[in-house]
Amino acid sequence: MFPTTDTLVQPLRKVLDKFSLVRSATEAICKPLAIEDYIPQPIVDVSPPKWHLAHSTWFFEIFVLKTFYPGYKAFDPVYNELFNSYYNTIGNRTARNRRGFLSRPTVAEVYAYRAHVNEHVAKLESFITEKNEQEICTLIETGCQHEQQHQELLITDLKYILSCNIIRPTYHTVSIPDQTHTIKSAFLPVSEGMYQIGYAGDEFCFDNELGVHQVFLTEFRIQNRLVTNGEYMEFMADGGYKDFRLWLSEGWDLVNKEQWQHPLYWEQKDGEWYEFSLAGEHKVNKQAPVCHVSFFEAAAYAAWAGKRLLTEFEWEVAARLYNPELKVQNSQDHWIFQPVTTSENQPACQQLFGETWQWTNSAYLPYPGFAIAEGALGEYNGKFMMNQMILRGSSCATPYNHMRHTYRNFFPANAQWQFSGIRLAE
Repeated sequence: MFPTTDTLVQPLRKVLDKFSLVRSATEAICKPLAIEDYIPQPIVDVSPPKWHLAHSTWFFEIFVLKTFYPGYKAFDPVYNELFNSYYNTIGNRTARNRRGFLSRPTVAEVYAYRAHVNEHVAKLESFITEKNEQEICTLIETGCQHEQQHQELLITDLKYILSCNIIRPTYHTVSIPDQTHTIKSAFLPVSEGMYQIGYAGDEFCFDNELGVHQVFLTEFRIQNRLVTNGEYMEFMADGGYKDFRLWLSEGWDLVNKEQWQHPLYWEQKDGEWYEFSLAGEHKVNKQAPVCHVSFFEAAAYAAWAGKRLLTEFEWEVAARLYNPELKVQNSQDHWIFQPVTTSENQPACQQLFGETWQWTNSAYLPYPGFAIAEGALGEYNGKFMMNQMILRGSSCATPYNHMRHTYRNFFPANAQWQFSGIRLAE
């Protein structure tokens, strides 16, 4: 995902201030970790924290410093191959499933790499010209947005890594709020008509949000809140994971192959359901939004409930209608990293932002007029527009400035380790 050249560019000093804040925030997420926590990669989808720290640094070194810092010397030339993610244009890279094999460079060396790149980016003001200012600013801003995406991935990946340890280690001790009430479910109407879709502002956005266009929607109703753990338990108790009629074919194959019986991180003990969180293991709260379910599970639950999932266009239109000012209850800034029940004094349609990403029934496809950018950064987005489903909103692990009505997140339909939940439509 890459901004177009007409994205508004802030003056370099302002972008560099943001760069400093973003870089510090990434390291703050890692502060509670022990050295041993930086290395594991239990599954291919999860990257080690050390790799996230290095790859987000690699991005600035490759795309900013090597182009705009005269005489810049790479911290270590071999890092280009070690920490390249999927940019074929740049050269060779470590296979994704082997990132956890990298015991070297050490964690200390990766932090030294970060400090080296930070120091040189901060000196870019010395090389600014009227000709290159916009491009430098755009690339630094893009790098900051990219690193914030990795901040969310750091949190989700850490949760999976720690969950694989039978001692159930805690990442933090921030208290999860008491949750004793459930907002009554209702379905809010959205009228039939033509609606504008896509980003039309003058701040940063990714190119997959661009291409403002009109869509026609028939009348529909959106659930005023997310599906709760308690409601999902009813689906489980009613044989939801055993009834093939509720499942898409590929999903049913996965249920049987992987023996899915409940959301990721749940475990039943003495008749009670427990879930693993970054604050440790605790009883599943029935009032909180269900989380860590795949698209297949979300679609099966919707079929069981006699409802359906929204399309991404329905979600965007309803979110603009019922939460135009983007009110957020929970976010990464609170360091809870756990979806919670909504409080009073919220918009009519609640939990659109800051709790869980919401699966839609839309495949990840380009908007009208989309074109892949030239060069290596063109690989950021367009080549992934296949075999992915769109999620909308944001989660409790999402940086606040990544929450907007038009943001298009995407993952394969079987993905569970993200903070993904369910909102129904009818």
